[in-house]
Formats: sequence, structure tokens, C-alpha cells
Amino acid sequence: MLETSARLLRLLSLLQTPREWTGSELAARLEVSTRTVRQDVDRLRNLGYPVHATRGNVGGYRLGAGAVMPPLLLDDEEAVAVAVGLRTAAVGSVTGIEETSLRALAKLEQVLPSRLRRRVNALQNYTVSVPLASNSPTVEAETLSTIVAAARDHERLRFDYRSHDSSVSRRDVEPYRLVNWGRRWYLVCWDVQRGDWRTFRVDRIELRVPTGPRFAPRELPTEDLASYVSNGVSTATWRYRARVVVRAPAAVVAERVPVAAGSVEAIDEETCAFETGSDNPETLALWLGMLDADFTISDSPELIEHLRALSERYARAAAAAG
Repeated sequence: MLETSARLLRLLSLLQTPREWTGSELAARLEVSTRTVRQDVDRLRNLGYPVHATRGNVGGYRLGAGAVMPPLLLDDEEAVAVAVGLRTAAVGSVTGIEETSLRALAKLEQVLPSRLRRRVNALQNYTVSVPLASNSPTVEAETLSTIVAAARDHERLRFDYRSHDSSVSRRDVEPYRLVNWGRRWYLVCWDVQRGDWRTFRVDRIELRVPTGPRFAPRELPTEDLASYVSNGVSTATWRYRARVVVRAPAAVVAERVPVAAGSVEAIDEETCAFETGSDNPETLALWLGMLDADFTISDSPELIEHLRALSERYARAAAAAG
């Protein structure tokens, strides 16, 4: 009986991987006959696991989604990963799931073997989470669910949007993706009125219901939506901008400045263009100091004036140092 139970657990673990297994593959893994595999599959079905089977030369077995959630089999590393994820979710930027996460974590800890419970408890007792500031952006889990459901079903979203200057506008958009950047969530969508791609912070969105009519999907503005959002968010509120030609390869410059500082584009093998910006010339000068290469500025008189003042200040400091 113990051998059969252990084999069922092993079979269940194999079926939970996202692929389809042939009967012969399962039989080889479990070191049993294909007839025994069929019998074990029937046992799993009787226990509530929806094991689907397809016939033919390329047929096989896979675990499907059922009407109710049967017992879940996790290996040691998966169990620890789930526990850490639940603990993190309880103090994250998504509201409405804190209590649910803690309930699920308590249930998981009850069934963990002692060796794993000690690992999870150690992570909990010897790590400290910095609490969210009172003005930190948070979003409702229901809001995220509504947005991704509309994106999945190709339905327009209508919402009121509060911009960084506190002005409010009504938006009608075609939603495509949510992008999570740190503690903030962004919606990448097609703005119907403006006829262009836009990015909106989800914590500034107040959804209007019901959702709008269905739309035909468009090609995304880029495959790398993470960079698309980070670059767009970084440059959206720049007050000062500058285009700088740097006498260094683009790959070298890109490693020396943070992504939020701007974009780097190769001109040739030895020079590149650095498009940067900030709320003040002081920060622009900081980015240029990180280049560690000669450069020329094609515009931005405010930055040039600040660099003159800096050069005089640095020269006085160097002279004073002997």
C-alpha cells in the first residue's frame, strides 16, 4: 500500500508539470507497466484530480483544471517559494489580498514538514519589511482583475484619470498589458480619443462600469514593454532635456548611466548619442559626470551654464587642494 501511495504522489508530481506525458514515458519514469499507469490515473481521478487523456500515437496524459481545487503537491523548494510569495503579498502594494494571503500562508504552514517550517519561520523571523509610506501608491486587487479581464476579452475600458498635476480627465482606451515596476502598476493601452499608445498609473485610475465594446487587437508598440514603460515614465515629467554626443561606444555608455537617466543610441563604433533629462540642471550634470568620456552638448543652454559654474567651482577646489 505504501509503495502504491508513493507512486501516486510521484505520478501526480509529474503530471503537474506543464506538458503532456505519454503512457510509455510515465511507465519508464515510474518503472511500472503502462497498464499500472492507467490504473494509477484512474485512482487519481477518483481522488478528484482531473487527469485528461488523448488517444493516438501522440496522445498522452495531462492534468487539467477542475471544478474544485484538489490537494496540491509541492516539492520542498516550491513550498518555500509559495510561502515567501504569500508573506510578501501580505505587505505589498496590492490591497484587498492581505488577509487572504495570511490565511493561505497559515494553511500551508500547518502541513509543511518540520524541516521546511523551520526554513519558512527563519525567513519570517530574521527579515524585516520596510512598511509602505502613508503616501505610497496602492491598487485594489479587484481593479487589477478588471483590467486584465478586459485586456483578455478585448473590451474597452472607461475611467477617470488623475494626472501628476491633480487634473482629472475621462479616458476611453483599449487595454493590452499591465506592467509592474517596483511598487507601482502601469496600464499600457491604446487611447481612442488621442489615437496613440499611452501609459497610465493604475493607482490614479477610477474605473467606470460597465466596460465598453469589444475591439480588434492591435500590434503592441514594442515587444519589450518593461523598457517601454520605464523609459516613458522616466521622461514624462522632465523639465530640462539635452542631447549629448559622447565619444565612447554606446555599449560602454549604457553601462555607466542608469536606465532612468535616458536613452543611448549608437552613431558609429566610437561615438553615441545620449538623450537625457531631469527636473533640474544639477541632475543632468551628474549624469554627464558618470560618462567618464568627452562629450558635446547640442542644445540645453541651462545645462551649459550650469557646467560653466561647476567647472569654475571644481577648479577652485583643485587649486585650494594644492
